[in-house]
Amino acid sequence: MTGVEIVRALEQRSQSHPDRVVRLTGRLDDQSFELLIFRGFSSSTTHPTSFDPDASVLPEGTLLEQAELLQGPLNPAVESLLAGPMSPLELLGHVNW
Repeated sequence: MTGVEIVRALEQRSQSHPDRVVRLTGRLDDQSFELLIFRGFSSSTTHPTSFDPDASVLPEGTLLEQAELLQGPLNPAVESLLAGPMSPLELLGHVNW
């Protein structure tokens, strides 16, 4: 499964869980990459994304390394980790969403 397919699958799953946020981290070239998924929508916190909702939020060459499931909506002062860190594929199959 490609990174784009994983992100799309996690976006779909997150639509059914409006109280969860997925954080994906990895690398893009020699830079850190972070993507948040909430209620079916993705946003990169480290790189610009396209205004086209049909375009992938993952720049070409992005390597997704780790996933976390957080209690949403996010509160940066008091972050609540529910699952992870784990691989993005593991999170997709995680039963305790």
